[in-house]
Amino acid sequence: MSLRPALTAAVGAALLLLAVPSASAAADPAPAAEAVTVDPAGSIAADGTVTLSGTYRCVDSTGPVFVASSIGQDPSTVRYGIGGSRAVCDGVEHRWVNTGKPMPGSLKAGTARVEATVLELRPQGLLLLPGFHATLQQDVTLVQR
Repeated sequence: MSLRPALTAAVGAALLLLAVPSASAAADPAPAAEAVTVDPAGSIAADGTVTLSGTYRCVDSTGPVFVASSIGQDPSTVRYGIGGSRAVCDGVEHRWVNTGKPMPGSLKAGTARVEATVLELRPQGLLLLPGFHATLQQDVTLVQR
């Protein structure tokens, strides 16, 4: 299986798990050493290609780790995945940049809601299950370039 379908499947599973409230989520927050940020501005090219960026920090991974991002604009409730970049969980702050091209005409310059997630695919027997290091939802300004 190539990396892109595997990442897409993992992000989809992760988003489903995020939608389910967890009793332990409130009692067990992510350690302060793990965080993800989103830059206040992203860009949208004339062809619809969106670029988002920010920083992340994570520690103690046993499987491959990615920074996944998605974006949406009101009034639509549809969110579009914008790339996924490999992450290194060494406790040091790193930059991430994700680029993707959603359906033509689906996004425009202006305010958008971005979600960034540091997601690890943790080995569990023969499976790789998603585990979260950090996540953040934030409004950004998409600037036409």
